[in-house]
Amino acid sequence: MTGAPIRVVIADDEPLIRAGIRMILTSDREIEVVAEASNGREAVDLARSHNADVVLLDIQMPVMDGLTAMGELRRAVPATRVIILTTFGERENVLRALESGGAGFLLKDTAPAELIGAVRAAAAGDAYLSPGATRHVVDQLASGRAAARNEQARARVAGLSVRERDVLLLLGEGLSNAEAGKRLHMSEATVKTYVSRILAKLECDNRVQAALLARDAGLGN
Repeated sequence: MTGAPIRVVIADDEPLIRAGIRMILTSDREIEVVAEASNGREAVDLARSHNADVVLLDIQMPVMDGLTAMGELRRAVPATRVIILTTFGERENVLRALESGGAGFLLKDTAPAELIGAVRAAAAGDAYLSPGATRHVVDQLASGRAAARNEQARARVAGLSVRERDVLLLLGEGLSNAEAGKRLHMSEATVKTYVSRILAKLECDNRVQAALLARDAGLGN
């Protein structure tokens, strides 16, 4: 371990789900599960008291649902990153969560390595876009809400340079900085600089929001 462990709070009202996630995450020496919550209210309180780096947050929970808890977390502990746990049956809620600044989402049947990778990415200040599941959900949602969003998205993207649009297109495909760098023949550091500039220009909180905007603007179509 090179530094302090990544402090994670798991929030799900199903004990077996929490146990499975804990088992996977604690297999990584750089991740520490500091608490478990069975509802959104507990998740907010535990994230604050444990100064959590990442909260894995189920949407459907008693007392306070995940989307409400996410808003509370952003106000109470803005540095804490939130990853939504979801199923395909909750697509509209997922879009709302990502637009509200979530660091990404995972399906509950995701592979263990992907779960660990998502937590690591979120803790590093990045947003996790599952190359398969995320694109599928975003595509489905964008098709249903495109009419009201596309014009605004195209106007925002119009202010980007050609190179910035190239980088944004790859964000929309779910590529990491390293993968985008290989595709565009840039260093990873250069891509990271472009990403920061793109987020500032588009007034997006993270890569997930930028990827959604890219889809709404029709980049790559």
